[in-house]
Amino acid sequence: MSHLNEAQGSVPVSGGLEELRSQKIAKVLDLRSRGIDPYPAESQKTHSCIESFNLAQNLSAGQHGTETVAVAGRVVSLRDMGKSLFAHVQDLSGKIQVYFKKDAMPESEFELIKRDVHSGDFVSVSGLIFKTKTGEPTIAAGHTVLLAKALRPLPEKWHGLKDVEVRYRQRHLDLISSEETRRVFVLRSRIISTIRKTLDDLGFIEVETPVLLSQAGGASAKPFETHHNALESDMVLRIATELYLKRLIIGGFDKVYEIGRVFRNEGIDTRHNPEFTMIEAYQAYSDYQGMAQLFERLVSACAEATGIHEVEFNGKKISLKPPFDRVYLPQAWEKFCGEKIDRVLEGKRFNHSALLDLAHRLGVPAGDGAPSAKIFDRIMDSHILNHFEGLTFVFDYPTAVTPLAKLKSGTESLVQRFECFAAGQEISNAYSELNDPLDQVERLKEQARQKKDEGNDEADVLDADFVEAMEAGMPPTGGIGIGIDRLVMLFTGQSSIRDVIFFPTLKPHADPALNGGQ
Repeated sequence: MSHLNEAQGSVPVSGGLEELRSQKIAKVLDLRSRGIDPYPAESQKTHSCIESFNLAQNLSAGQHGTETVAVAGRVVSLRDMGKSLFAHVQDLSGKIQVYFKKDAMPESEFELIKRDVHSGDFVSVSGLIFKTKTGEPTIAAGHTVLLAKALRPLPEKWHGLKDVEVRYRQRHLDLISSEETRRVFVLRSRIISTIRKTLDDLGFIEVETPVLLSQAGGASAKPFETHHNALESDMVLRIATELYLKRLIIGGFDKVYEIGRVFRNEGIDTRHNPEFTMIEAYQAYSDYQGMAQLFERLVSACAEATGIHEVEFNGKKISLKPPFDRVYLPQAWEKFCGEKIDRVLEGKRFNHSALLDLAHRLGVPAGDGAPSAKIFDRIMDSHILNHFEGLTFVFDYPTAVTPLAKLKSGTESLVQRFECFAAGQEISNAYSELNDPLDQVERLKEQARQKKDEGNDEADVLDADFVEAMEAGMPPTGGIGIGIDRLVMLFTGQSSIRDVIFFPTLKPHADPALNGGQ
């Protein structure tokens, strides 16, 4: 009768994790006493697991191939049959079965696998490909080397990590045990590389701008604050890359983009993480309509690269094929709020009392002294955005919440801005960039008033250096920001941003061993 080794629980665990770890450490010492290095410096690998698997696909059941392969990876299961063993070895590409037979390999290596190798260990295996009688592609091991001995057990084999908190704190275990988690992060990498290649092919230049700043600008958000000891100066982490990228436009770099981390000292929920990845791209002699076309092109390229053309996201079926829906906010506001948007606007400001009246009529919470910009966002979330299911551009926002965008012709109350939403979740934000330095100063002063008079801590700041740069002359420009994490959420159908960030920000755990370095 076959029996299972440690891979499926035969090693005693009555003493818990520390007893099991002690046994594994003792095994490492035993290997070394026998002249076996449990962590050798060299390894052999000629094929990935999936490449080896595919080589056997053309074989008939029971047929042996003629090609020798060498794979290397983690042992994720091991069945001891006495004079033979079956294992599955896994790398990022996938996994393949390995057959160890006592009389088909050096006896010392067979005994090593039988006595000393367990689930979680890394091995290198070389041998001929064949297909078992049941049709499973398999490597007939001819030579095996132990590459690394694991001192801690893997998550439960069949069900992976069920504790969401542990999944985020110990992502390495999640990646080992969950094929779906690995798939999400491989897709994330492919999406980023596709965006980069598409922009490069369009003539954009990738650049890098500062993360550590004397003041934060370019977005409505509260920054993280720090102190630079050598300069004896308080500094902040960037909340956007916008203002520096516009400086490059002013300097003659007509098409630029940056993919990087930004930091916002805001709440944590399924859509927000304090540090996240954003791409911002700017193109001289374009506008927000041009940015809408660019966004469609990038999404389409990612769909082609991943083979994903339709997704289920937030309970909605969403097509990723352009053109995406186009909605104009003034019309949507009148339709879903029952009045013209002009009623809550006064030139470049909100009419706060009119906004409060509308909020009360619509049943939107507004009695907490929230600033106008926050009340506007609440009305958008509760009465506008929930009507859009597919990818939808919403054009023409109030000037009061968009200090860096060009005015829409014929009005001071609206600007040339769009946000693109998927099932109500913002994915991108774009402007026809404001290039009038006099208007820019006026707008940023209005933001300062909102911060002082309305307590809007997320209002933008007046960056005198940026305005000075703008006075050197800035061409008409279109700019767009895309939340990479949210785009990956869309493509992979994930409902939480934590599921598309390798190591999301977490509150320190009471048990330091579970903090995952945070």
